[in-house]
Amino acid sequence: MSTVAVPAARAVRRSVLRWIAWSAIAVAGVGLWLMLPPVAIRSALFIFLVEGLAAVTCAAVAGMGERRLGWTGVVVAGLCALVGWGATQSSIGHLDGAFITSSGSGVVDWGTLIGQMFIFATPVAFAALGGLYAERSGVINIGLEGMMLGGCFFGILAADKANSWPVGILAAMVSGAVFGLIYAFLAIHMRADQIVGGTAINFLALGITGYFFIQIYGADGTPGTGIPSIPNVSLTFLDHIPPHSYGDHGFWYKAIGDLNLMTWVLFGLLVASSIFMFRTPYGLRLRSVGEHPRAADTVGIDVYKVRYLSVITSSTIVAMGGAYLSIGYTHSFTENMTNGRGFIGLAALIAGSWRPGRAFCFALLFGFFGALVARIQGYGYEPQVFVQALPYLVTLIVVAGVVGRSIPPASVGRPYVKQ
Repeated sequence: MSTVAVPAARAVRRSVLRWIAWSAIAVAGVGLWLMLPPVAIRSALFIFLVEGLAAVTCAAVAGMGERRLGWTGVVVAGLCALVGWGATQSSIGHLDGAFITSSGSGVVDWGTLIGQMFIFATPVAFAALGGLYAERSGVINIGLEGMMLGGCFFGILAADKANSWPVGILAAMVSGAVFGLIYAFLAIHMRADQIVGGTAINFLALGITGYFFIQIYGADGTPGTGIPSIPNVSLTFLDHIPPHSYGDHGFWYKAIGDLNLMTWVLFGLLVASSIFMFRTPYGLRLRSVGEHPRAADTVGIDVYKVRYLSVITSSTIVAMGGAYLSIGYTHSFTENMTNGRGFIGLAALIAGSWRPGRAFCFALLFGFFGALVARIQGYGYEPQVFVQALPYLVTLIVVAGVVGRSIPPASVGRPYVKQ
């Protein structure tokens, strides 16, 4: 066989293996879909046979050389099997309540699911977008969780005392900038270990917010009513756009017609960040500092200034996600209410290869599972422990690199010393 034919044969073989793996993943997805309303097959044997066949096929593909996609398929089939088995443990009434519209038409209420997906994804996406600026400049921002928690508390505190939600958002951003400045001083000026410094910020924010929360609100907590809330943006004209599917509102209104103002701010920031980071000279300077700070310094870019501004911008954006969480969604504050969303945002950023659009897609993935969990639990879904862990399990798989391995900025995490 000629030397030209060998690579061509390998390419064909790899293409066939990938096609087989994707087909098996599709079969796994169809098998899960058949276990859910409106079909709702009530057979554990069926789901285990389908998912077992998909898993064995993907394992064989992995054994023949297409390891990443093959093992990804095995994990997907395993998750589908667990979720499908869980569906058989729930009553038809509970499943219908979680998936089917209340009008009883037998139609899956995708509009409401998508709307709730955006609700759960918004704080995670703010964290991912904030982390983008710090990490693209070469600074690992493990402190996203603490910065978001600070935004939660100081946002609702200012909104309560000033009786104004815009003041609450502004206070959250200021608190984020302060935490960011502290972290930037530790990571950039003092050249401290960035993992340790970020962890210190998380504990600092947890302690500060917990202390002032008890001192100001005591055992009663934040008031149940009276705190100004960030409003939703109601786009009633979407009700006139097909499909006019079911219930009191159509699909488009349920999906995006009543989202919180901060979610729309997030959409704007995503577009603006993509343009800034990859279409402007300032974004090029920021990325050059994260890739090769010595070369950037050589051409006259102030590495310290860029990194300071990037970290402060990062923490300010993350704190906006905290403001959304406390005065846009829950309308209250409880200690450690971020519940790991900052870390999940960091995971979404890594899985998304440090790009705004891709990171947002992974945030939506977490948001979808969060929305699904909320609807299922609301109807008494029996295996609640597994269902609650499902969004975090998906995130763990993403971080472990099963879906794909991302290449970070070349100098991320490395303190720069000016010569």
